[in-house]
Amino acid sequence: MARELVLYCDESDSSGKHFANFYGGALVESVHLAEVSVRLAARKQALNLLGEVKWQKITEPYAQKYIDLATEIFNLVREGKIKLRIMFTQNYFSAYRLTTEQRENGFFLLYYQFIKHAFGLKFAGLPDRLAAGIRIYFDKLPDTAEKCLAFKGYVTGLNQNSEWRRAGISIRQDQLAEIDSKEHDILQALDLVLGAMQFRLNDKHKEKPEGSFRRGKRTVAKERVYKHILAEIRSTYGGKAFNIGTNTGRPNGMQHLWDDPYRHWLFKPANAAVRPEFSKKQKPK
Repeated sequence: MARELVLYCDESDSSGKHFANFYGGALVESVHLAEVSVRLAARKQALNLLGEVKWQKITEPYAQKYIDLATEIFNLVREGKIKLRIMFTQNYFSAYRLTTEQRENGFFLLYYQFIKHAFGLKFAGLPDRLAAGIRIYFDKLPDTAEKCLAFKGYVTGLNQNSEWRRAGISIRQDQLAEIDSKEHDILQALDLVLGAMQFRLNDKHKEKPEGSFRRGKRTVAKERVYKHILAEIRSTYGGKAFNIGTNTGRPNGMQHLWDDPYRHWLFKPANAAVRPEFSKKQKPK
């Protein structure tokens, strides 16, 4: 059987108090796909999570169920069955001198960078030069059919990238699809982790209902789930500190972009201008 990599992609929060343009990916080798799907479905069934799992659906009665599901997700990550990547921008670093076209297509330009670089796919065939085809599933893309088609054309254009060609990595046009997350547990698992990160990075754990001195029960429940996910990430890295608001992973060698089970990427434009009004006094933990 030819080697195949299956990449599920999602996005969230194009604007936020401190951070924006969140993109997430869950990558599974096809040899593990059936096991991963079955285990996630079985865990959801055991927890009586019969509908779609989404970060926004977390409530106080369901917080522990989502925590238990997150444990299974990161068990799969630590076993090497799933790789997770999160990318985002920080309002403190703002791109400038953008053309009108770049501004209009910013969503897809960032998505393209995420797919090209976040997983270190150019290292996926090393050291044995094992060629691999890539199948990509996008959660429904929020734009016109014309723009979505053009974006997919740019993605398949990565086949002409010299580093990808040397690594034997390729994408077929008929292997790009937009899917309904309700029907894909792996995409739902990604939504849970992606939602937790944008929740904490944009200080949504501090929000209080208008006129109240206390946070709402739902906000407290979401913070519980976030804290558990953070603990799972740290466990994946042997209990080491993990700052979610910056680049993460091992610094020695670019190949770790592929090897590491979980990473964050704070995307900074090459021509970034500092915007001090968006400075955060404390780093998120």
